[in-house]
Amino acid sequence: MDQRKVRAITEWEEPTNVAELRSFLGLVNYYRRFIKSYSGKAAPLTDLLKKEHEWRWTVGCQRAFDDLKQVVIEEPVMALPDHTKPFEVQTDASDFAIGGVSMQDGYPITYESRKLNETERRYTVQEKEMTAVVHCLRTWRYYLLGSKFVVKIDNVATSCFQSQKKLSPKQARWQDFLAEFDMVLEYQPGRINQVADGLSRKAELASLKLEELASISQLRTSLPNRIREGLEKDSMARSLVDLA
Repeated sequence: MDQRKVRAITEWEEPTNVAELRSFLGLVNYYRRFIKSYSGKAAPLTDLLKKEHEWRWTVGCQRAFDDLKQVVIEEPVMALPDHTKPFEVQTDASDFAIGGVSMQDGYPITYESRKLNETERRYTVQEKEMTAVVHCLRTWRYYLLGSKFVVKIDNVATSCFQSQKKLSPKQARWQDFLAEFDMVLEYQPGRINQVADGLSRKAELASLKLEELASISQLRTSLPNRIREGLEKDSMARSLVDLA
């Protein structure tokens, strides 16, 4: 198996809270019908979602997490592309990230996810959704060119993008790019689009973690300077320092 195809899964870090765990389980639960004894394998993780359970990441949880990641990227879950059959692509965008999966007959072929850059984060919801579509089609171009397929997205306005008349230069470039493919955009509610949603949330959570660490680092760096500046401006503090 080409590891580039499944890096979005293999690089998924262990959850540190319920929200992150829900995102991961939302993805693997989509393929539970292909995973033997899924309920038993996932039990240590699903138990953590119960209200009466406190968050405690045990060795059993780690083992279940690693096992589920592995089984999702192996046969019979992962499949090789068959160009005699139609493809299905699911994409999704969140505030900070995008994700997608290509499938045939319900089996995943490839996964993809990445964070949005600073410019992309200022896009409208529709533009973020289209960024996810364009990014995934570029990534899987060699699979999809010459094949008929549908792209399922959870935003109604974006599903009409191919027939949109009033376009910005960026949107016009996107339409030209999509015209290379034999494909249609189709609306699919987010509660059904669990795989792509899970991948985009995973990348979003990673992005938020990095921003949080950066904020903490900046605070630690600036705090001593702010204290010194405050002492210099406070006459009572200066007099106490002089007495010391």
